Amino acid sequence: MRLSIRTRLVLPAVAAALGAVVLSAPPASAAPEPTWLCRPGAADNPCEIPLDTTYQSTSGPGTVVTPPREPESERPVDCFYVYPTVTNAVTPNAPRQAAPVIVSIAKYQAAPFSQHCRMFAPVYRQVSLPGIALAPVTSKPAFDDVLAAWKQYLAQDNAGRGFVLIGHSQGTLMLRRLIRDHIDTDPQLRDRLVGAVLMGGNVTVKKGDTIGGDFQHVPLCTAQGQHGCVVAYSTFARPPGLVSFFGRTDPDLASLAFGFTGGRGFEIACTDPAVLSGDSGEFGITVPSEPFAPGPITFGIALSMGFKLPTAETTWVSPPDRYRGGCRTEARASIFRFDPVGPDSKRPPEFPPTWGTHLFDMNLGLEKLTSIVGQQTTAWLADHA
Repeated sequence: MRLSIRTRLVLPAVAAALGAVVLSAPPASAAPEPTWLCRPGAADNPCEIPLDTTYQSTSGPGTVVTPPREPESERPVDCFYVYPTVTNAVTPNAPRQAAPVIVSIAKYQAAPFSQHCRMFAPVYRQVSLPGIALAPVTSKPAFDDVLAAWKQYLAQDNAGRGFVLIGHSQGTLMLRRLIRDHIDTDPQLRDRLVGAVLMGGNVTVKKGDTIGGDFQHVPLCTAQGQHGCVVAYSTFARPPGLVSFFGRTDPDLASLAFGFTGGRGFEIACTDPAVLSGDSGEFGITVPSEPFAPGPITFGIALSMGFKLPTAETTWVSPPDRYRGGCRTEARASIFRFDPVGPDSKRPPEFPPTWGTHLFDMNLGLEKLTSIVGQQTTAWLADHA
């Protein structure tokens, strides 16, 4: 098969962005005993940091809010989180170690969901940026680790409880495969699926439908309180350019970078968080006030925030910039598109431009996402009383 010039130019960058981690790979040895980043009862659990948050304002000192959170043993469902590409490793696959950047991303993305669920997050041998050129060889260890942790969780911890799957970028690719191969075809596991938050990973569906792409039975969420379904989108502060790694089902990009042959008849999922949460109000970017551990992601976050990282005395902080947005189709891409509200709010830079605001997919309107999971949990429990 001959690839177009455009495809040959963009494929290495696409792989670097997302890891191309779902490509086929030669057989490898079985994954060893899982290593856990977050698990109930673990000491120094990064998924269990405090939730007190300062919502800053241009006209005053701001407001401090602390969401309620029950003790781990009293939370009615579980969350299984798989983090995005953050490793600083120069080996093809990251070592199975909870490096500082991995601890930081768990705080950054997973911890807010702990107000609704017990948190489980495996450490996995994710594909590193230097390892992308060998992705077909090195991708299998990453999924082997995630699958081994999932199987251990089901055998030792689940006991019939409902579960929420949460992932971003490479983590979403891992969970897409996990759902497709191990949950979508299993009615009993589908019944325990409270919901799946699959951000920044091009979940694919048939055009005009809620299934038929990645999953044949697990649908996209379309209504407030709906459970057993998928929340998925990629965020953009501007219309996508000629080349965009998110929102389009380009056959070459989809098949090689995202593990699914897209094209005509398919589209990338965008589920509007305002509809699913019942909250159509303005939103901001909410992040930990603690600096992210040093690495490439740290630079990307700083650049995307104009090198003015917000600070506060609380564990979390939301700068005064506020936005409105929703799901749109722009420049052939299905995306979550947002704009600043008022003259004091700044449009965040996109780094790199072909990613949109990928680094903030989870943290932009984070409160709406956690609200969705809370409402799904309530509805799932009511149906399984």
